[in-house]
Amino acid sequence: MLLAIDTSAGSAVSVVDRDRGVLAEASVADTMRHAEVIGSLIRECLDASGVAVSALSGVAVGMGPGPFTGLRVGIAAARAFALGAGKPVIPVVSHDAIAFEKYRDGAHGGLLVVTDARRRELYWSAYVGVDDVGLPLREDGPGLAKPDDVPHAGLARFDAATVSAGALGMLAESLYAHGRPFAGEEPLYLRSPDVTLSTGPKRVNS
Repeated sequence: MLLAIDTSAGSAVSVVDRDRGVLAEASVADTMRHAEVIGSLIRECLDASGVAVSALSGVAVGMGPGPFTGLRVGIAAARAFALGAGKPVIPVVSHDAIAFEKYRDGAHGGLLVVTDARRRELYWSAYVGVDDVGLPLREDGPGLAKPDDVPHAGLARFDAATVSAGALGMLAESLYAHGRPFAGEEPLYLRSPDVTLSTGPKRVNS
């Protein structure tokens, strides 16, 4: 069983089981309140599922692509929870979870997953279908582009406003069950944060 967390769009948390599916899921669509709601969403899902922390195998977390401020909240929460529980962190590409859910719901062939990157830009990932065990095959991306410059115009496009933590958790379970690699450890911000720390000395005016 896994606790799954994603804050690449809104804030979403789920508890999933490889055999029983999604046991509990909760989300808040607001993209400005990640830090305020993530703790309560975790508690809500654990309570609703009736799963003890000790029974979890790990914590799956969406690594983006996503805006810096929101995405880092979910990753930090997942790492802190996993450290306290003595469980591993399982990184998953958030767009892969969207594609996994779409294909599981009946989509087939090429698929272009698109999410809002703000600043009048979009995140995108291109998929060519699924493999022999139903896992999405990402051909290109994740990438960042202006709306008119998003590639792969010939693919069926899906603009997602949210990422299902349930789908992300079940994807992580499937990746593990079939010996497929997880995502990398680095968050997929795809651009620099809005605020950067100054590396030089402060100038003091008298």
